[in-house]
Amino acid sequence: MLVLNATEVRQALPMREAIEGMKRAFAALSDGRAVVPLRSRLPIEAHDALSLFMPAFVHNPDGEALAVKIVSLFPENPGRGLAYIQAAVLVMEPDTGRSIGLLEGSALTAIRTGAAAGAAVDLLSRPESRVLTVFGAGAQGRTQLEAACSVREIRTVWIFDSAAGQAGRMAADLSGVGPIPRDVRVASSPRQAVMGADIICTATTSRTPVFSDADVRSGTHISAVGSYTPEMQELPAETMKRARVVVDSRSAALAETGDLIQPIRAGLFSKDHIAAELGELVSGRAVGRQSIDEITVFKSVGIAVQDAVAASIALANAGKLGIGQEVGF
Repeated sequence: MLVLNATEVRQALPMREAIEGMKRAFAALSDGRAVVPLRSRLPIEAHDALSLFMPAFVHNPDGEALAVKIVSLFPENPGRGLAYIQAAVLVMEPDTGRSIGLLEGSALTAIRTGAAAGAAVDLLSRPESRVLTVFGAGAQGRTQLEAACSVREIRTVWIFDSAAGQAGRMAADLSGVGPIPRDVRVASSPRQAVMGADIICTATTSRTPVFSDADVRSGTHISAVGSYTPEMQELPAETMKRARVVVDSRSAALAETGDLIQPIRAGLFSKDHIAAELGELVSGRAVGRQSIDEITVFKSVGIAVQDAVAASIALANAGKLGIGQEVGF
């Protein structure tokens, strides 16, 4: 078994390759070439925590993938000097079930989540988009930034986080790195961040919308990855109502995200408001943006098929790079 730590996962899973991998993963999901049960949730009430179990099997023309991710959310961890999210991905050989890889899951999750939003930006945003706004300056926000800049020629970036210092550190760390432009700014308010944006990425744990619908201009694309429970809501219901909405998985999104569940419960629209799954856009079974003035939304709750494909890419690249630790198992 090959074991990859967080640094090695980042080496073995470059963003551009991850974005193309996510397109293949979503296409497999929408085309019925993947088996992905809804994730199992294990509440750990004694610690106000939650563990999620996410298995997936993917059958693509270019190869199969079989993996399970365990991701745990422990709110008290930061106070102990530990990361809020703890995760691991176990990869099995698809034709034998033999365990062949164990990858640090938080780094992989951040990359594959950013890559999913990057795929959506590539398929749904206007090609001439130049201004990007990111809500949330954590690990997910950083990969959202890198991914969007990998598929569009972004010239100006705005970052907003309720912790201004954290937004400032993200701006200082990432300005001019790789595809990210040097012009990375910290917004003093959500309105300042949103008003001139061509693309908005949200990666927060907010239970209330992080910006106002009135500030979103025509033609904007929004990729939202933060809301993964019915109680969490990053996007204004009014924005969802007037947007063309694309999801990673209809069944998962309708079961898990407050960005859809809450407006549906309020009677603002029905589940039929979802225009397509992202995989349907990849395969050509559905259309994405229909006009330059249309607002588009990609709502992702995170699907195990992403982890299986991302982990397979990382293991293959790690073998070529000669990184990781081989362990008898």
